[in-house]
Amino acid sequence: MFERFGAFLKARGLTSAIIAAAILGLAGFLYVISTALVSSPPGPLDSYARGEMSQFVTLNEAPPQPLGRIITGEGEEMTLADRRGGLVLVNFWATWCAPCVVEMPELDALQARLGSEDFEVMAISMDRTMDEARRFYEENALEHLALYHDPALRLAMAAGSRGLPTTILYDRHGGEIGRLTGEAAWASDDAIALIEAALERY
Repeated sequence: MFERFGAFLKARGLTSAIIAAAILGLAGFLYVISTALVSSPPGPLDSYARGEMSQFVTLNEAPPQPLGRIITGEGEEMTLADRRGGLVLVNFWATWCAPCVVEMPELDALQARLGSEDFEVMAISMDRTMDEARRFYEENALEHLALYHDPALRLAMAAGSRGLPTTILYDRHGGEIGRLTGEAAWASDDAIALIEAALERY
């Protein structure tokens, strides 16, 4: 009797294992299918994310444009919403961030070449004070970038930044087009091509 009962339990255990494996396999299959269905189509600028811009990515669920208070070099308060109507390349940087220091001249050159009513590079300092950023501008002859400072030091976090530098391209309505984390050659031909394509499409 006990032997039969043991055999029954073994059979039930084997059956349960087979059923569990089938369920897991089906769940995995459905997950792959659902992921494929909900993934967003390639962005209009994806073909320009090459060469020096190969790290430029479009997020499926980009965070909203942060609207915290920014201080300009003239001491006026503003938000990123005040720049809507044109494309804005927002760069979060600090003087204590080595990669940031390297790419700032590149951003200055990009602003010199493409800056207009339709496009601006907004380098927002995350330094403790505006004076630190101002001194850096003077020492490195950055003549084309306007000075911006985040006094609350929270704007980059609100934008979903995972480190500095983080550079985010916003469209004319404040929607995120794409972003690049880390140092990049923003004055390169690849960067110019990407920004010019964005100006045409957005």
